[in-house]
Amino acid sequence: MAEILAADDPKAMPRAAHVLRGGGLVAFPTDTVYGVGCLAGDAQAIRKLFEVKGRGRDKAIAILLADPSDWMLVAQTIPESAALLARRFWPGALTLIVPRREDLPAILGPNPTVGVRIPDYALARDLVRAAGPLAVTSANRSGGLNPKTAADVEDEIGSGVELILDGGLPPGGEPSTVVDCTMEPPVWLRGGPISLADLRSVVPVRGPSSPR
Repeated sequence: MAEILAADDPKAMPRAAHVLRGGGLVAFPTDTVYGVGCLAGDAQAIRKLFEVKGRGRDKAIAILLADPSDWMLVAQTIPESAALLARRFWPGALTLIVPRREDLPAILGPNPTVGVRIPDYALARDLVRAAGPLAVTSANRSGGLNPKTAADVEDEIGSGVELILDGGLPPGGEPSTVVDCTMEPPVWLRGGPISLADLRSVVPVRGPSSPR
């Protein structure tokens, strides 16, 4: 089973960064739900992430960043709509899909794009700063309930991850809103804490039934 450390343990952050740099998986709380991740540039670790999740390769894995200046570590370009939405809602529960840098592992997803987010949660951003951009998905088996506690994570995928950081209940409990910014106007793909009306207060966003 996974090693479990309290998120506020002084050993937690150095230990998590060490595990990630060694190609391991770490589960940790974010502002939405518990996530499980690995270094975004480590193709072998991403492959393991898919296996532990039981996730189909047709479903892309998003990347968490710590700071807006990290954009170009993962994005080939930054569409204007993405820049405007990020300025308004980051850090926060909004994943923006943008063109992916060509040197990122192709296994991240079937398309030349990547979902990017800066979480509104200091622990998650500190972990990214300590280790680098992280490929992260919810810390459960695909199709399972969203994990809201370290115990949920242990029950779901504890045998497949090296470390779980126990930070108690995340403040959100709902996965992020997802918007595809590779098209203009951008397209709403998944509902979440940030509503379509909120998004449209910044840029025109096509909803699920909007005409193209």
